[in-house]
Amino acid sequence: MRVIENITYDELHVGDYATFTKTLTEDELVLFAAASGDVNPVTLDAEYAKKTTYKERIGHGMWAGSLISAALSTVIPGPGTVHLEQNLKFNEAVRLGDTLTVTLTVKEKLAHNRVEMDCSVRNQDNIEIITGTSLIAAPTDKVSLQEPNLPRIEIETT
Repeated sequence: MRVIENITYDELHVGDYATFTKTLTEDELVLFAAASGDVNPVTLDAEYAKKTTYKERIGHGMWAGSLISAALSTVIPGPGTVHLEQNLKFNEAVRLGDTLTVTLTVKEKLAHNRVEMDCSVRNQDNIEIITGTSLIAAPTDKVSLQEPNLPRIEIETT
């Protein structure tokens, strides 16, 4: 099991950055739809999607946006981070099979352990899918812990 350790507010410096990478699979797409209730047919119905601008199913933009939250809570600053605000611009669609890399960069340290982060999400072709900023409350106490072992989830189609 992987150990995750945070970077405290005092340890963060403007310009510090880190990345987080994940691939959108069919199971991820269906699980996100089930968990969020977002059943937009452009994500779930291939016949419907063929008639859209995209000509194929696309992933949920907020699935890609949620990777920013995952990166904040596991990479930089890591465990104990509280996400306060997020401003995102969705530049391109996420497609099944895309491998997305989130890059988070410390933009500004503010009072009361607040930090503004620049956020960028790019696909495997280096196309910028999302740009934006996040305001967080960075952890003040050092934490190092085992990454939780999540249950295995099987997707059944009906």
